[in-house]
Amino acid sequence: MDIQQFREEAAKYGLRERIKKFVLDVWDFCDKLPNSPSGRNVAGQLTRASSSVGANFRAAFRGRSIKEYIAKLGIAEEEADECCYWLDLVASREKWGFLQSKAKELGNEANQLTAIIVSLIKKAKNK
Repeated sequence: MDIQQFREEAAKYGLRERIKKFVLDVWDFCDKLPNSPSGRNVAGQLTRASSSVGANFRAAFRGRSIKEYIAKLGIAEEEADECCYWLDLVASREKWGFLQSKAKELGNEANQLTAIIVSLIKKAKNK
């Protein structure tokens, strides 16, 4: 299986658009975080991590080899998992109760994207 076949499979499931939507939803969420030291920290971490998921997922399909494809997906996986961490913190912070429901929803999506990316990596390693 070459990179083109992996690209077609990702397109079939709409992963590029799904990840793009996730990134934009996270940015909208971050705009609602309090303008406090902790709120700014979480917003910065989340915007960078979510953006990196999208950028590295996209870059994976521009890779020159399966090895490069796997490496870029590995970065996307790490960043998606980092999003899970930050969103879990927000969901656990009672002081930010007005954000907890959306944080859980986005955290669920981040978990699903992480699992999908892990699956793509495993599939590529087995080929």
